[in-house]
Amino acid sequence: MKCSKALKTTLLAILVLNLVAVSHGRLRYNFYNGRCGQHNVEAIIQSIVKNSFTTDPKIVAGLLRLQFHDCAGCDASILLDGPDSEKTASPNLSVFGYDLIDQIKVVLEAVCPGVVSCSDIIIAATRDATVLAGSPPFQVQMGRRDSLVSLASNVNLPSPDISVSNAIQFFGSKGLNPFDMVLLLGAHTVGVCHCSVINDRLYNYMGTSEPDPSMNPSYMNVLRNHYCPMGQADNSYVYLDDPSSALSIDNNYYKQLMNNKGILPIDQALTHDGSTGWMVDLLANATDFPSLFTQALVKLGRVEVLTGRRGQIRRNCRRIN
Repeated sequence: MKCSKALKTTLLAILVLNLVAVSHGRLRYNFYNGRCGQHNVEAIIQSIVKNSFTTDPKIVAGLLRLQFHDCAGCDASILLDGPDSEKTASPNLSVFGYDLIDQIKVVLEAVCPGVVSCSDIIIAATRDATVLAGSPPFQVQMGRRDSLVSLASNVNLPSPDISVSNAIQFFGSKGLNPFDMVLLLGAHTVGVCHCSVINDRLYNYMGTSEPDPSMNPSYMNVLRNHYCPMGQADNSYVYLDDPSSALSIDNNYYKQLMNNKGILPIDQALTHDGSTGWMVDLLANATDFPSLFTQALVKLGRVEVLTGRRGQIRRNCRRIN
């Protein structure tokens, strides 16, 4: 769907009104003020994340994915170790960023033991990494507690080739609307994936022994020749956005989709589906995507949280107390 500039402005204004998240009653801004003596909890987290980002900017993608995979219920259940924990589920095998969360937790436990939850650390660290990658500064509410349970069998996450309608249904089950979904998939602007995830699109689409005809042919050749040559190791990876923009929170991801350069099947499907294609068009031409993205991220961070007496404050994020 192609829209006039005036219509795009009107539609975007309406969508932004629907984006505003309802506050969670037990989560609060500045939750840790005065709870850690003279120490500023959020400043400590920010400093450690900044050091990590300086060493490896891909940590932004890692933390965004960590939050998304945890926030089927934002309770740090993904951090727990165990032979059948969520970490062992297939969708989570390539998640990274655990060591950074551990590092933050060790520092916070040293200055105020048993105060800051692992689930809040995920939310704050992801916020800080997002800002370092180019989003405007934004606040997140705190006060989450940590889950006592982590089971691989409880993991229910959308696959890279999920249909748009099923993706909308999944996000809807978490209280997120289709525009939230399209914005959150914009995290792929800093995302990476292993070549093994898209080899079928590149070489054997739907068993045809041919590439996916919906992908831009010239871009397809770049991927096949330079990033994911046939027979290359499965741990080789490709950026989900143009490499020149792949470490920045911007709307270039949507511009790529408009040019049929989506990497994951769900990415490109957003453009061709009538329920979301016009949103992709809007965001490809929007100047305020980074701000909109942060609002959707805040909504994600309120999904099925534990507060009050539910759960616990883990002293080690990898195991229950």
